[in-house]
Amino acid sequence: MTETVQAAPARNRRTSGTKTSRRGGAAKPAADAETLVGYYRQMLLIRRFEERAARAYTEAKIGGYCHLNLGEEATVVGLMAALRPADYLFTNYREHGYALSKGISADRVMAELYGRSTGVSKGWGGSMHLFDAEARLLGGYGIVGGQVPLAAGAALAVSYKGGDEVVMCHMGDGTTAIGAFHESLNIAGLWDLPVVFVVINNGLGMGTTVEHSAAEPELYRRGAAYRMESARVDGTDVLAVRDAARTAVERARAESKPYLLETTSPRLKGHSVVDPARYRSKEEKEALKAADPLARMALELEEAGILSHDDRDKLDAEVTAEIDAAAAFADQSPSPDVSTLFDYTYATPVPGELRRLPADPVFGS
Repeated sequence: MTETVQAAPARNRRTSGTKTSRRGGAAKPAADAETLVGYYRQMLLIRRFEERAARAYTEAKIGGYCHLNLGEEATVVGLMAALRPADYLFTNYREHGYALSKGISADRVMAELYGRSTGVSKGWGGSMHLFDAEARLLGGYGIVGGQVPLAAGAALAVSYKGGDEVVMCHMGDGTTAIGAFHESLNIAGLWDLPVVFVVINNGLGMGTTVEHSAAEPELYRRGAAYRMESARVDGTDVLAVRDAARTAVERARAESKPYLLETTSPRLKGHSVVDPARYRSKEEKEALKAADPLARMALELEEAGILSHDDRDKLDAEVTAEIDAAAAFADQSPSPDVSTLFDYTYATPVPGELRRLPADPVFGS
């Protein structure tokens, strides 16, 4: 189900505010069986990848920070289904599933988590910094909200060049409280930039609930302050997310107007792999299990006669084998050579660039 707030018209700016909201009651468009199975497979791939990543972290094969998309698979797949291959994507540090859905192989994503030279960022980025210019994934960002102004800048570049690409920018609910969020929405609304800002609202900024940190917990309503059309959608329903995202993306593409989309998509685990989520009650954890989007879609496909239990088992075995192969690929890949550490500091050569390693002498050879 989607709830929208329309942008206020340009005239009467001093007196007009948020327009009346409406709740969409129309039935979601049907999707053919092949499409539905494809969405389910992508969701399953993300689930098995993230489970394997969590295991690899406990085995010390993945270092640093590691944040998983467990429970957010329907949101990930639905959002990516609304984009064209040429559209740009900026996201935060919870980005493994987005990289997979953007068409980057599980081998290269897993290798990056392992810090290997065959990874999408040559092994120097790790879990929080996936980047692939060819896939137009322009980064996962470790700084909260660091991607938002950059996405607005990319949208400005698209607009300046007269292209028809759209920029999509993901963020967590906590990002909506920082200055860069408001500055970026303001400039996007002022300059009519083709960017879709997506708030993945999993209910918690680390361990603090949205209700305890936001004076307006219905985060999509913040778009009204910038006369920006906005909507909230059930992030556990892949078709609802896809359709809401398509509306946002096509508005940005056809009218060069920004859009704020909020998806309510609870994560199944803690903030990162080292977070035991003790701030959740037993009842909350049980409710999350019951709302698991993967289990929900599996049941819907079985009841619709599209995917039998045996078919699901075969698909699961196929996906698990793909993830096992990705983990083996990462294990067998070489670590990057230390000499390449500074290769991507600048886009072009810089005279006098400092490339000194910590153990190197300050002066002399």
